[in-house]
Amino acid sequence: MTKQQNNAQVVEFLRPFLAPDGVIVTFQNGLPEPLIADIVGPDRVLGCTVAWGATMLGPGVCELTSAPDALTFSLGSISSKPNPKLQQVKALLELMGSVDVEDNFIGTRWSKLLINASFSGMSAVLGTTFGEAASNKASRRYVQAIIKECIDVCAKGGIKIEPVQGKDIVKLLDYNGPVKKAISWFIIPIAIRKHARLKASMLQDLEKGKKTEVDAINGAVCAFGRKVGCPTPCNDAVVEIIHKCESGELKPSFDNLNYFRK
Repeated sequence: MTKQQNNAQVVEFLRPFLAPDGVIVTFQNGLPEPLIADIVGPDRVLGCTVAWGATMLGPGVCELTSAPDALTFSLGSISSKPNPKLQQVKALLELMGSVDVEDNFIGTRWSKLLINASFSGMSAVLGTTFGEAASNKASRRYVQAIIKECIDVCAKGGIKIEPVQGKDIVKLLDYNGPVKKAISWFIIPIAIRKHARLKASMLQDLEKGKKTEVDAINGAVCAFGRKVGCPTPCNDAVVEIIHKCESGELKPSFDNLNYFRK
């Protein structure tokens, strides 16, 4: 539960303390499991996607910014072998919310990455909540484009994006013509309604003068796009803008929409 830019250092630190059958469970955004598996092995890694959001108000005080019925987790493994610790981890998480065990965990990872790349990315670029990024017509255009890029790179790379909380993101938001594109455009604010008050952790980092995880979120989409030969211009723009915000060259603002390709 650290920032991903510290993963290699933290996992190397933890490795001597792991029991022979111990596992590391990720609760991060992006695609953190492969790097961790490179250090401790794929059989000692479990991944968990968190389907809700909260904002830290101060030490030990967080505010839930998703609807209470969105308190769900998706748990899985990147290894082909059954993990005996999975049910123990599931039982612990169920003390807080419902847990779905996913067979296609990489597809679940990409479902969450799609949401983070589009809504968290634009929240950080604009300095807004998820709901504000989705409701503004100008920014919604780029939210939609980022979603489409995520769907396209997965299709090109042979990854099946899994539903989120029972909703099939691809069926709802993908498009190949003007009619379906218009429907997708209309659905976006409705689809994020339960999380409308959520402020991206990347935006919270920028507000505190910290480095963000943009390279592990939108940057992960860009990297996979390059690998499979699928352009990701809007995700590229998010990475560039947020890095400029980190350096102080820009500030989160709707003015940053001007840096996207028209």
